Amino acid sequence: MSTFIPPNERRVQSPHLPFGDQRGAPFYGNDILSVLQFNREDLDYIFEVAKEMRAMVERVGTFDLLKGKILANLFYEPSTRTSSSFFSAMERLGGSVIPINEVHYSSVAKGESLPDTIRSLECYADVIVIRHPEVGSAKLASEYAQKPVINAGDGPGEHPTQALLDLFTIMEELERVDGLTVTMLGDLKHGRTVHSLARLLSLFVVRLNYVSPEILRMPSELIEDLSVQGVSQKEFRELDEVLPETDVLYVTRVQKERFEDPKEYEKAKGAYVITPQTMQKAKDEMIVMHPLPRVGEISMELDQDPRAAYFRQMEYGLYLRMALLAMVLGKA
Repeated sequence: MSTFIPPNERRVQSPHLPFGDQRGAPFYGNDILSVLQFNREDLDYIFEVAKEMRAMVERVGTFDLLKGKILANLFYEPSTRTSSSFFSAMERLGGSVIPINEVHYSSVAKGESLPDTIRSLECYADVIVIRHPEVGSAKLASEYAQKPVINAGDGPGEHPTQALLDLFTIMEELERVDGLTVTMLGDLKHGRTVHSLARLLSLFVVRLNYVSPEILRMPSELIEDLSVQGVSQKEFRELDEVLPETDVLYVTRVQKERFEDPKEYEKAKGAYVITPQTMQKAKDEMIVMHPLPRVGEISMELDQDPRAAYFRQMEYGLYLRMALLAMVLGKA
């Protein structure tokens, strides 16, 4: 079991610069590696900045807050939404992007190490966003970087910016987090989004339901960690048991790329499909979320339901990532 870190000690200080440099900007020069580095005060600050970013985008579209700054978008795994979200966030802030989405065509394919790649890229960029298939890769990158590193997903480990935008979505849609029942459905074993979100939600008074096939259960280590914190958690195999009490239904796809045995994937895929008929048992005031892409676990007929928040969720992600980029570059 991993070590429990009290909320007031969760902020991880970057080796690059202390929190609040001489200009007094929180998070300036710091890495964004794990949700464990945030407390509720941090979240309040981040979300206020995200709201300001939303207002600016709605009012003027783009602005020059990060003019002259460059982001290196380093993706070792395929990505459409996260990569595009960071790209758009940087450009709306007036900065520039070095997009590296086909890593197998680069020097990495020649055998270059991750530390060397990071140290090379930071010669050209002011901040590095990295997605990598191995757990701990973002932390490793940060140890060799002199510039801020943002974790955009490290294998089945964490996806902190997704968790932050997910929580921001919940707060904007339902106007609170404390007292909510959040049901996570689907591939909870490999889903880094649910791992990070569950840990972030542990800062609040919530009830967590985990609904999955037996082979895709939430990792026991995470459940044990949250139990130590007193978080209410229950596991189920059927959604019908908990849907009527659910305030947030967080759906995930079964990740084919994480399965070593194709037969196991075939058994698990299609275990749950959310349709308009399914939602007849749900509350009128609740939301359905999904990190996307979906591959059949949510019917397209549900898209017209006002409770379907997954595309709004993507938009909230733009403002959240704009806030993070501005913060680590000292412009928030």
